[in-house]
Amino acid sequence: MKKHLLGIFVLLLSVAMLAACGTSDDSSGDGGNDGETYTVATDSNFQPFEYLNPETNELEGFDIDLMKEIAKEAGFNVEFETMEFDGLLGSMRTGKHDIGIAGISITDERKEEMSFSDKYYDSGLILAVPVDSDIESIDDIDGHKVGARQGSTSESYLQDNTNAEVSAFPEIVTAYMDLQAGRLDAVLYDLPNVQFYIKEKGEGELKTVGDILEGQPYGIAFPKDSELVEPVNEALATLKENGKYAEIYEKWFGTQPPQ
Repeated sequence: MKKHLLGIFVLLLSVAMLAACGTSDDSSGDGGNDGETYTVATDSNFQPFEYLNPETNELEGFDIDLMKEIAKEAGFNVEFETMEFDGLLGSMRTGKHDIGIAGISITDERKEEMSFSDKYYDSGLILAVPVDSDIESIDDIDGHKVGARQGSTSESYLQDNTNAEVSAFPEIVTAYMDLQAGRLDAVLYDLPNVQFYIKEKGEGELKTVGDILEGQPYGIAFPKDSELVEPVNEALATLKENGKYAEIYEKWFGTQPPQ
């Protein structure tokens, strides 16, 4: 009798385990990647694209919302991990993370070491200076102390095209603060972030000058030849077609995306 009851118990347990496995597979999503979870390397200090909300301690921003919607559309899950920008690029080169999003400019040099999605935002570099500065354009910064973000296209541009005294910072907000404190003469960085900082914390103290430089688009980064590029591009195209991309864009930039 005991053996019979034991047999029934084992059978019921086996059925329960199989059912549990079936439930897990069904609930994982119906996208092309079967609900798999991928790690996304990002920044925590690049407003309005990604930043850590000090009140909620949650990541927010245009890139975060967009990446979540892309994952939802493509049928996979994402887990974000924050790091310094230079480390993020390194993680794409080594394949440590599956995806990278942090206002990453698509450049020929980077495309040799990693893969990119189609562009999702058009950007460029702009100079920020104190409101009473005599600097009027990039042509005026030779010999001046100019800040940039470590590992960014702004740092490369300054080193390749100017004779400025370049200081590169892991977090660009430190450069802005040094500019306000008089420790720098100018900062060169991505237009939307410069404008956002001036609006939020530099009104009446800082201004932008000169032309927009290096009009390079942002793309989502992947380790070289990643199989995720195609499904992400398909999802991004769908979001642009169904209006979801425009909805996210307007939420963070206050206007409809350019056509």
